[in-house]
Amino acid sequence: MRLPRSPAGWTMAVFGVLAIIMGVVGLVSPDTLLKSLGFEVLATRPPGDYTKTFMAASSMASLNMGVYYLVAVATEWRPFYLFTVVFRLVTFTVFTILVVTDAAPGRFFGVALWEGLGAVATGVALWFERKGRTSVPSNP
Repeated sequence: MRLPRSPAGWTMAVFGVLAIIMGVVGLVSPDTLLKSLGFEVLATRPPGDYTKTFMAASSMASLNMGVYYLVAVATEWRPFYLFTVVFRLVTFTVFTILVVTDAAPGRFFGVALWEGLGAVATGVALWFERKGRTSVPSNP
């Protein structure tokens, strides 16, 4: 795996690694992830409760997304960088609304903040790279 070759690449790499870590934590110990997000952890789950199934699916999606980000970094796939800025801001907005409307616990705002700050960091890095022409071409 190549190291990132640009500031925007570093923001993507950090997010990718964190997404992989959180995905692995959620797969290995879903209760740990639930607690960290402020959700109640039940000693036993009633029939029809698919929390653990949803946690496994979400964690696998997080792990996969982390890999996608690292592949984008390794190939300097700049259009993907910009794409993530837009959709991470959408994610920030939706997750914030969930917290504000009490559909999610307050600590879940940490996920929204992670998405929002990551999007802004990548967006700012892309902007400065473009302005200063310090970016790396898409096809090295």
